[in-house]
Amino acid sequence: MRSWKRSWSSCRVADYYRPLISVDKNGAAALAPAEDSADVEKIMILSALRNGIRGILATSIVYPFAEYFEGRDIRTKTKWVRDEFDRSPAERRSRAASRLAEMVVFAGEMVPYYQDLFAERRFDPTKIRKDPRYIEDLPYMTKDIIREQGVRLLRKDYAGIRLHGAKTGGSTGPSAMIYYDQEAVDWSSAVTQASRQYVGSPHWRSELHFASKFPEVFPWRDRLREHVKCFAMNRDNIFFTTFSNEELEAIWRKIKRIRPHLAHAHPSTAYQLAGYVEETRGRDRAFKVFESSGELLEPRQRERIERVLQCRVINRYGLAEAGVIAYQLQPTSTDMKFYEFYAWPEVSPTEDSGLPEIHGSRSGELVITPLFNRMMPLLRYRTGDNVVLVESVEGPVISQMVGRIHDVITIAGTPLPTHYIQDVLDRVGGIREFQIEMRDGIPAFRLVLESGVDEEFVRDRIYSWWSDKVKVEFISLAELKLVGVRQKFRHLLPESASRS
Repeated sequence: MRSWKRSWSSCRVADYYRPLISVDKNGAAALAPAEDSADVEKIMILSALRNGIRGILATSIVYPFAEYFEGRDIRTKTKWVRDEFDRSPAERRSRAASRLAEMVVFAGEMVPYYQDLFAERRFDPTKIRKDPRYIEDLPYMTKDIIREQGVRLLRKDYAGIRLHGAKTGGSTGPSAMIYYDQEAVDWSSAVTQASRQYVGSPHWRSELHFASKFPEVFPWRDRLREHVKCFAMNRDNIFFTTFSNEELEAIWRKIKRIRPHLAHAHPSTAYQLAGYVEETRGRDRAFKVFESSGELLEPRQRERIERVLQCRVINRYGLAEAGVIAYQLQPTSTDMKFYEFYAWPEVSPTEDSGLPEIHGSRSGELVITPLFNRMMPLLRYRTGDNVVLVESVEGPVISQMVGRIHDVITIAGTPLPTHYIQDVLDRVGGIREFQIEMRDGIPAFRLVLESGVDEEFVRDRIYSWWSDKVKVEFISLAELKLVGVRQKFRHLLPESASRS
C-alpha cells in the first residue's frame, strides 16, 4: 500500500500547484498569479481517478474484509438504521420505548450502581414497559456520579469483555470516562454511516477528516494500522496544529489536491480556514459537503463556510456518552433530526436556558438514555447542553441549541485551538482535567491529575513541547474555576476571569 501511495504522490501534482499566494516570514499573505486552467483540470482528473478507484476498492473489498477479519458487522447495522429512518414517527417511538424498557431492566439486573439505586427507591423497572414516563421516577445521571461510581456503573461481567473508552470533552463540566463494548461501538459507527448515506455521502465517496498533529512520532505499527483503516473507510486525514497563515495555506492546498466529497471537522476550524481563503482567494472550492461536529455551529460560521468554501454545510450533534444522536438530514432546514431510536430524549426545564420558548416544543437541558450501550448504561444522563426540541411531523428535531464552544489560545505568538491542546494532553495520559489561565499573556496550565500519576513526568512532557512559553501547576478538582453568571466551566480563562 505504501508503494501505491508513493506512486500517487510522485505524479508531480505539486508541479501543477504553483502557489496562488505568497506568505512572508511574518505570516502575511498576498495574492499571486492565478493557476493555469489546464493545470487545475489535470488536478481534478487525477483526484477524481484516485478517489474513484479507492472508493470502489474500499467499498467492495477492503471494508468487507476488515469487518470479517475483526469479527464485526457494521453494514447490517447500517441497513437497520436506514430502515428506522423510513418508519413512521409513531412506530419508531413505540419501538424505541420497548428498547428503553429493555435497557432499564438490564441495568437493574446487571449493573451494581442501578441494583442499589432501584432497591433504595423501590423502583420496579418493568413498569416502563407499560409507560416510558415511569423512568422519570429515577434521578438524573451526571458526570459527577460517573466519576464517583467508576466501575460500579459497568455491567457485572465486564472483566471478560473488551472495553473501548471515550473521554468526555469537559466543555460542559470536568471530564469523565465512558466505556463501550464492541457491539455498542459498531452501532455508533452504523448511525454515522447511515446518516451520511442519507445526505448523499455513501461509503464510496471520499471523506476528509481533520485531526490534531501530535508533537511526537507514533510507532510504525500504529501508523500502518491507521493507513489501512483510512483505506477501508475511504478517508484521508489532515493533521494540523495551529491557525497560522502558513499552516492554513498548507492545509488548503492539500485539500485541493485530495478533493474529497465530504470534509469533517470542528466548525471553528473550518471557520478559520474559510476566513483565510476569503482573505487570500475570495472564494474557492475543494469539497462538496462540510460536516460539522464537536462543538456548537454558529449561524455566522455556517454562512461564511457555505459562502467562501462553496459547499453544503451539514450539522450533527454527538457526544462521547452516546455517539451521534442528531443529524441535519434535510439540506433545506437547519433542524437536526433527533434519533430517538438510538437515545431516548427528555428535556429538563431550566430557568435560564438561553433559548426562546416555541409553541409545541420543549426547551431546556437535554437529557438522554442511550439505548445500545450495555457495557455502561446511563439512565437519564444530563448532557449539559440546552436545546429546543420540537415534535415535527417526522418526529423530534433539535431546532436550536446552546452547547459547546472551543476557544483559541496563543502560545509564543502561535494561535492554537483548545481542542488541539486537549488532544495533546490526552496523549500525555493521567490528566483528569485541565484549565488554562492567561497571566500577563503567558498561559498557565492548571492540571488535575489522576491518582498516582508522576507530576514531574507530566511537567517534563509539556515543557519538552512548549518549554518556557507556558507554566505548569497541579491543582485539585475543587480549584477549577467557573465563569459567567451561569458559572460554566471553560478550558480557557481570560485575563479578567483569572484575576477574579
